[in-house]
Amino acid sequence: MTPDMSQTVRTRFAPSPTGYLHVGGARTALFSWLFAKKHGGQFILRVEDTDEARNTEEARAAIFEGMEWLGLDWEGPGNEGDCGPYFQSQRTEIYDEWFQKLVAADRVYEDEGAWRFRFERKPITMNDLVCGEVTIDYRNEENTPDMVIRRSDGSFVFHFVNVVDDLTMGMTHVIRGEDHLMNTPKHLQLIEAFGEKPPVYAHLPLILNENGSKMSKRDKGAAVGDYLTQGFTAEAVVNFIALLGWSPKDDQEIYSPAELIEKFSLESVNRAPARFDSEKCRWVNQQHLLKLSPEEFAAACDCEASVEILASVQEKVTLLSEVPEAISFYLDPEFPIDEQALSKVKGNEVATPLLTALITTLGNLEDWTTAKATVMSTAKENGAKPGQLMFPLRVALSGKAGGPDLDAILQILGKEESVRRIERLTQALSA
Repeated sequence: MTPDMSQTVRTRFAPSPTGYLHVGGARTALFSWLFAKKHGGQFILRVEDTDEARNTEEARAAIFEGMEWLGLDWEGPGNEGDCGPYFQSQRTEIYDEWFQKLVAADRVYEDEGAWRFRFERKPITMNDLVCGEVTIDYRNEENTPDMVIRRSDGSFVFHFVNVVDDLTMGMTHVIRGEDHLMNTPKHLQLIEAFGEKPPVYAHLPLILNENGSKMSKRDKGAAVGDYLTQGFTAEAVVNFIALLGWSPKDDQEIYSPAELIEKFSLESVNRAPARFDSEKCRWVNQQHLLKLSPEEFAAACDCEASVEILASVQEKVTLLSEVPEAISFYLDPEFPIDEQALSKVKGNEVATPLLTALITTLGNLEDWTTAKATVMSTAKENGAKPGQLMFPLRVALSGKAGGPDLDAILQILGKEESVRRIERLTQALSA
């Protein structure tokens, strides 16, 4: 559905500060942000913090930090439109004013101290941009009793404040989880009672675990804050979350935020539940790491090492958290040698004589840029295949069976240190 361009598109994300930012909430925020950006609109952050017993300052901070890390910027105070963040706890006077409108219209009545909204007894049909047409028949009072909108203690319930906020904040599109789908006809009744025009609704499908169960807050991958500590980049996480239920119907899977904005549409949101895939998330992160320049990768690593050292492992890691271990052999002259790798070298009968010959040829080498070629020629001159020397050399230089390109390791370590490490392994082999 193409937005009415006579009005500014306004979307919102309305989390409750009762826990960390969940990946499902982050997806709702992302889709709302993408839609607003796509159409030159405004994205608003509204904190639904009326539940004082469950709200925590830590949760509120986690939501803000998660949004900021993901790059989902919202309109701030002082900007055109004064878009927040808003806090429902600061809007009680507004809710009181709108409640009185319902009192004046005789659409509420008191019931055991609480106040109920009187539904009109008729079918209510909504046209959802993702779920299609949904109808609730309010003619059956037993199945659809009038709903409480104000508790006996004077506080307002979610349905009421949610509608009032969306109307007073000028929301044109409400993008939220499918768990709210059956709430929307109730909200449409309230909006009609206020004599206002409803926003356009789009309800996003559930996110399921890899085993097909509904993803909960305790499940692996659920907490957005964990992605940073695990070594994911923000752009990769945004990319992965975007693919949870949305596809532009082409073969592309790796997107920058700018590309997501350009391609995003609610029409391309799938109706079926999305399936969380932790391996796919890691793969997406790896692809984003590979797109970085050596300098960008080094800056993202935040490690005390040179750009050359860090760049040498760029193609070997999937997470930034793997980098310290991947480069550890460069920084520790007495690095441990992997037992399995050492055992494999010991099983190579020609390893010791080949390494001994290499010590001499490399020690006499004047142009170190030809070090790798010299390794190859040394193997050939001693009647061996290159692999019979390359693997023992890798273990000698790094203590590992795999890792960066051998030439990169040789050039970074230099002549003296490379020869010393080869001598160290030959001594271990003869011990």
